[in-house]
Amino acid sequence: MTDIVFLLLIFFMLASTLVTTNAIDILLPKASGKTENKKSVAVSIKKDLTYFIDQKQIAVAQLESQLINRLKDDSAPTIVLRAEQSVPVDHVVKVMDIANRNKFKIILAVKPN
Repeated sequence: MTDIVFLLLIFFMLASTLVTTNAIDILLPKASGKTENKKSVAVSIKKDLTYFIDQKQIAVAQLESQLINRLKDDSAPTIVLRAEQSVPVDHVVKVMDIANRNKFKIILAVKPN
């Protein structure tokens, strides 16, 4: 019996390492509350002000056109905005403005308390 439990433990430990999130490793601000997990596009802003759509780096000038192309077929287009704590607010607002202009839902990703 303990052999089976041990094998299951090893299986789940190995399987959990294969599960990865589709995101850039950044330090998120903290907040209480929960987010929903739906099909969406992640926009990440690192502290050196580089922009990423999912894991692909992109120029700021191409951000809006790339988002429109990626979300044009979605019935409820959603952007998950992941900005590091040290990113100035005007860069975050720039992405929110793009979402507002194109009627995209935007979710600000935060680290839970």
